[in-house]
Amino acid sequence: MKIFELNLFGFTIAPTYYGLMYILWFLYGLWFLKKSWRYTDKQQENLFLYIFTWVLIGWRIWYILFYNLSSYIAHPLNIFKFWEGGMSFHWGFLWVVIALILFTRKYKTPFWKLADDIALIIPVGLFFGRIGNYLNKELLGFPYSWLLAVQTNDGSYFPSPLIEALLEWLIIFVILNIVVRQQKFSWQIAALFLVLYGIFRTFVELFIRLPDPQIWYYFWFFTQGSFLSMPMILVWIILYIYLKNNDTAK
Repeated sequence: MKIFELNLFGFTIAPTYYGLMYILWFLYGLWFLKKSWRYTDKQQENLFLYIFTWVLIGWRIWYILFYNLSSYIAHPLNIFKFWEGGMSFHWGFLWVVIALILFTRKYKTPFWKLADDIALIIPVGLFFGRIGNYLNKELLGFPYSWLLAVQTNDGSYFPSPLIEALLEWLIIFVILNIVVRQQKFSWQIAALFLVLYGIFRTFVELFIRLPDPQIWYYFWFFTQGSFLSMPMILVWIILYIYLKNNDTAK
């Protein structure tokens, strides 16, 4: 959704709310890293350049391949319309890991500590992203016509992005910031974040959100997001237990 549209000398300027959400996430992340005092200004800027580039490309590629491939084959130029939404967290996470590995190798910084720092930033970014989903009228829930309902050409729907914003931002943010004060092992924050994200994402996908229309359900019940999130929960619970018993920082 456009914030405004302005035509100047034959050029159209039309910033979107979705793009604004990315900018706010980026600015918050820079502020958080500056506050931590563990990274120089150059490291902070390069870190976010790594993450922003890899994640933006990675999220987009996964969404194109697994969520809406036929549409992008028919309209290939839409691949570059990031401002219209269409990103996938699961693949984006893998690209974050790649970006962190490249960064820590270049600057000789501890990977596990950096992963914990980034995990404390992501919930706020997810909040901005879900607000962008809500304003874009996408990833909606069941038919609903009361408070904060989203009106589309097809009807009125429950604002599931706002529920995800609440769970993925406020609840996870509070839990992580409580745990970080008594952190007992390396990567505890990152692993805990991924477990909580998987649980909340699965809950919303199974009981609130309607499936993507181009995919619909797997086995009459599972959405694409829940299908990808449930294995992630198991994997990260196992990893959380392993890290607790085998602190990688030792």
